[in-house]
Amino acid sequence: MHDFGHADVQYAGFPRRALAISLDSLLVTLLSSAVLAAVFGFEYLVELHQAGKTPSVDWRAATIEQSITAVWFIGFWAWWMATPGKQLFDCQIVDATTLRRPRFSRLVLRYIGYIISLLPLGLGFLWVLFDRRRQGWHDKMANTLVIMQDESLKTQSIGTDISA
Repeated sequence: MHDFGHADVQYAGFPRRALAISLDSLLVTLLSSAVLAAVFGFEYLVELHQAGKTPSVDWRAATIEQSITAVWFIGFWAWWMATPGKQLFDCQIVDATTLRRPRFSRLVLRYIGYIISLLPLGLGFLWVLFDRRRQGWHDKMANTLVIMQDESLKTQSIGTDISA
């Protein structure tokens, strides 16, 4: 497949991306749970997840969870061009125009796009199934692609490529 005159690019498809984000979601949930248990105590987690309780929002816990999630995704995207899930499935995130490491500001926009993609029943993620370049709404917002891994891209200097 060609992308704006670039060399052949193999886009990562929906099944591979869905498995990757499922794994990342599991890992970030485990990490968040461990941090919440350390901060509030294990009993807090038990109470939070007891069956039959009406869920209430604990803004302290929600802030911690969302902060961990944002740092997880944006951090891995910035430093390794992929989360552990994407790495396991040989995927990486690149700038859709240059096919190089995306700028940090684009990765932050991509994360915000994750939230927007999820809101209408996950339609923004399902969009990958129909898009020619396999882009979800978050990819379109940030001008990124998820492609099959190209090791040569990982040798790029991080300092100049992810600056805002």
